[in-house]
Amino acid sequence: MIYTRQQLEDFEDQQLAPYGIRSKNSKGRKFPEEEADFRTRFQRDRERVLHTTAFRRLEYKTQVFINQEGDYYRTRLTHSLEVAQIGRSLARTLGANEDLVETICLAHDLGHPPFGHSGEAALSRLMTDHGGFNHNTQSLRIVTELERRYPDFPGLNLTWETLEGMVKHETDYDISEANEFDPELRGHLEAQIANVADELAYTAHDLDDGLRSGMITPGQLDGIAIWEIVNESIGLRKTETLDDLTRHQIIRRLIGFETTDLIQSIDRYLRKSGVKSALELQKLPYNVVGFSEDMYRRNRELKDFLFANLYRHYRVVRMSTKAERVVSELFNVYHSTPAVMPPYYQGLIAERGLERTICDYIAGMTDRYAVDEYNRMFSPDILP
Repeated sequence: MIYTRQQLEDFEDQQLAPYGIRSKNSKGRKFPEEEADFRTRFQRDRERVLHTTAFRRLEYKTQVFINQEGDYYRTRLTHSLEVAQIGRSLARTLGANEDLVETICLAHDLGHPPFGHSGEAALSRLMTDHGGFNHNTQSLRIVTELERRYPDFPGLNLTWETLEGMVKHETDYDISEANEFDPELRGHLEAQIANVADELAYTAHDLDDGLRSGMITPGQLDGIAIWEIVNESIGLRKTETLDDLTRHQIIRRLIGFETTDLIQSIDRYLRKSGVKSALELQKLPYNVVGFSEDMYRRNRELKDFLFANLYRHYRVVRMSTKAERVVSELFNVYHSTPAVMPPYYQGLIAERGLERTICDYIAGMTDRYAVDEYNRMFSPDILP
């Protein structure tokens, strides 16, 4: 049996909640295109994101640990895939559009520079007087301008709804700048789900990587409410060591508890709101996607613990300091001597300006490319 786009759109009508976004009701694309025969608009968006150079580069970009620190730690790519899995699970249960949620989740970190938030902090500082830098805005630039894969338009020509979801992505580490996407409206349900899926994924999986690395020990977590609840649920006694199987069980149970809480909490918010359409939901004075008050406090406590004990661990800070130095010194040498950049980027200076061209070049680098480039530029023993 073959399902046409029209039939897939009919399935959406049957399966989605009234406030879930139907692909057939999309506001469309900036550059008109004939839509695919056997894919919805949002499915097409997802596949365009997956095939980008920027998405492939995420494999070698930092989540918490620099890529060279080990093969088993999460990268921006594995993080994005895990966010998408959690997002799809939430969307399916809540009657939101799975394809749109997945697309936003996969695209949300495309603009991250090398070395994660350390690289972003360096570029933000260096670009203060030149238009600034944050990875959310860079992600939008990648899909609307920087990726060049089609002869008829720059970027990927994604639908309005995907772009709006990317622009309105907000977490502790993401800044929303939605001036061109109905800033008076909240993110649609699918965007809100992508936000919380990102938050849930990075908290649980950063904890996992921190425990694996030994920078966090189980004993340090004693007294953290959600840790105690999870351990009690699997019958784990206080311990200073964890085997891999037990650690996996803890992280799996943590994600399960938080996902269940989210589904129940979102359902209560939706019922209370009484919304009957996607637009009504966006006009609400509050987000409908979020944890219960109890789980929010527990999750906040865990995130505060991770900030103090993992993200500020001396080994992480050392690597962050090195990363900021690499980014800063590359930026400065390109700025003082633009001729050392590859010819392609030299050719963009007249169009984008020197600082933005340098910023785009560095932001597109992977961790290992940036380190190699740093060595090529500053080590006399390595050929340029």
